[in-house]
Amino acid sequence: MTGHERDHRIRTADASDAALVATLLDDFNREFDSPTPGVESLAARLRRTLAGGDLVALLSGDPATGVAVVSFRPAVWTDGPVALLEELYVRPALRNRRIGHALLVATCELARARGAEELQINVDGEDADTRRFYEAHGFRNIEPDAAEPMYFYYRELTGPHA
Repeated sequence: MTGHERDHRIRTADASDAALVATLLDDFNREFDSPTPGVESLAARLRRTLAGGDLVALLSGDPATGVAVVSFRPAVWTDGPVALLEELYVRPALRNRRIGHALLVATCELARARGAEELQINVDGEDADTRRFYEAHGFRNIEPDAAEPMYFYYRELTGPHA
């Protein structure tokens, strides 16, 4: 097996992988100067949430080269859940080897297998490379027959801006 083939193997993380997933997510946020509670806090949350099944982490490679985190929630308009790709990260030195592609394909397959009819992703507007990546994989921010893009809104419910 070549190094690239090892990079593309995808497996589902379990609670024992919480620290590994947490490290990748912490690295992701630090790379982009985004706040992170740190590996210990993330690992504790992941041990709880990965065990419940509503949050799934997929790991690429051995040793891990990337991670995709997808959550599932009940839906009103479909019989199956709605899947939300919370995070997708590949270590910087290993990008452009189709690892992100493999993680995204595996995420879509997982969502279909769990009965989801769509996979949602939130992307920062100025992140043109990430938008281009998802658009190249068939994702869009305009519904069929609509002229305007969709927007994602949020509000902090705790903290100084609540």
